[in-house]
This record gives sequence, structure tokens and C-alpha cells, in this order.
Amino acid sequence: MLEKTINNAICALLFRCEQQSVKEMDKIHAMQLFIRVAELESFSRAAETLSLPKGSVSRQIQALENHLGVRLLHRTTRRVQLTQDGMVYYERARDLLSNLDELDGMFQHDPATISGRLRVDMPVGLARKLIIPRLPAFLQQYPGIELELSSSDRLVDVIREGFDCVVRVGTLKDSGLIARPLGKLTQINCASPQYLSRFGYPTTLDDLAGHALIHYASTPGARPLGFEVMSDGVVQWVKTGGTLTVNSTETYQAACLAGLGIIQVPRTGVREALRTGELIDILPQYRAEPLPVSLIYPHRRNLSRRVHLFMEWLTGVMKDYVD
Repeated sequence: MLEKTINNAICALLFRCEQQSVKEMDKIHAMQLFIRVAELESFSRAAETLSLPKGSVSRQIQALENHLGVRLLHRTTRRVQLTQDGMVYYERARDLLSNLDELDGMFQHDPATISGRLRVDMPVGLARKLIIPRLPAFLQQYPGIELELSSSDRLVDVIREGFDCVVRVGTLKDSGLIARPLGKLTQINCASPQYLSRFGYPTTLDDLAGHALIHYASTPGARPLGFEVMSDGVVQWVKTGGTLTVNSTETYQAACLAGLGIIQVPRTGVREALRTGELIDILPQYRAEPLPVSLIYPHRRNLSRRVHLFMEWLTGVMKDYVD
């Protein structure tokens, strides 16, 4: 009888420990959901990125708030914002989860054990010409990594949209993010043979007044500055003709190939068109300032192992692309 009582007590204790373990795991999951909602400022977007029902995410955040006894988020019909307590909890929870990720991966040397989702953004040309052709080897080496690759000319919001890292081309604005320089891209001036046979070859900056420049503006409605020239470390802008403005790098190059005018582009992006004679390098003595290329990511104490591995791989790949 005594033995049976002791066995029952041990079973009850083990059950309580197991339940406590489950509760702790649920708490960690709730922290992860909270951080995603806080960064995206939306239950809907957070649920979408995590492939979860919106109602489930909302209920778990509510349960977390009830457990803590504080309100973490201000909810409105348009957006979700952190409360003062939410800001404090967010910083501590983010550091805690980052440390847990690092701890989990500390002794995992087998690539097959590296798993999880990565969200990355980069320019279209870079993704299409450099990253995609080399991506099969990376994903074969790390089959547990699920990669979400965004590519456009739009400047994404790294924090609000939940990106792990982003490749940016051009001068960076102070955003509070960490920026790792990857190199620079030499820019050249190009035109198609059809355009040059029709309007002639410009040889001086004064000649540009009679030529059409295809303008690029990432923001619709922005006023083009003209033809850029770097001279003795100073950038100058030369007025030209040209009535076409585009907001896509792919369209920019396509317009030049169609004979619509002159463009200023990174040499590496038009290397093949130069080789085949579809585009011709002109005014080599008047070039724009080289474009810096940077890898940016959120300011976190410790990066997860999968993010770190991808960024190191990306940095190595970019060595063949930048000057």
C-alpha cells in the first residue's frame, strides 16, 4: 500500500514537471509571436509570415499579457504599437530568444541540424544574376533552412517587415541598423548601337545637351538630377535631354537596349550586354561615383546560427560581384 502511494506521488510529480515544461515552451512560443507582432506592427502580417491563423496569434498574445498582468500592445483598427511596458518586455525577450537560438546551435556542427526560416531582401539584378544561380548549392548544404527571398527596387523596412538581413546598393541613411560594407560597384555610361547610330557619339559633357538620358527615380514623381560625374572627389550633375523616367532597374536597362537613351549603371550588371555588343561603353572619362554595397541587419546581441551562416555565404559570393 505504501509502495503504491509512493508510486502515485512520483507519477503526479512527473506529470506536474511535464506540464511545467510545456508551459515554459508555450511561454517561449508566445514571446516569439509577440516579437514578430511588435516588429511588424500587425497581427495579420505576423500571422502570415509565421503561417498561423490570425486568431491564434491574437489569443496567445492576450494569454501572455494575462500571465504577465500588463498590457504589452496598444491595439487600433489600423496598427499595433508597443506600450511602455511592452517596449521593456520586447528588448528583454528579444535578447533572451537570441541567446536561446545561439545556445541551441552552439554544438550543432552538422549542417543538417541548422533549420528555420530566413527572410532576405536584395535588388532584382543581384538576385537574378548572382544569388539565384548559386542558391542550389547553399540550400543543398543546409536543407533545413527555409529561405524567403524578396527582390525589388523598393526600400523595405527591415524591422517592421521582419527581414533578417538586406543587401542595399547606394548610400545608406542612418537607420539604427548594423551595416557591413561588401564593396563598391564601378559605374559606366552605356547606350545601344541603334541610339548611337541615330544621334552620334557624345565625346564631351557639353555634347550631352543634345542627347537623351534615361532617368531613374526609385520614388515616382522625384525630379531627376541629370548626368552624374565624379571629378576630384566631388559629384557634379550635368543637364541633358531625355523625357523618360523609370523606377525599375530592369526597365532602366531595357529602355537603353531599346535605343531610348543613355544610362549610368554598375558595370557588372551589363557585362554580358557589353560582351555581345548590345550596349556600348561611352564617355569613359566621365563616370559617376562608385556605388557602395552593404549588408544590413537588425541590431541584436547575438544572431541566430542560420542568419550568421547565410550572411557569411552571401559575403563570400559578393566578392565576385563587387570591385
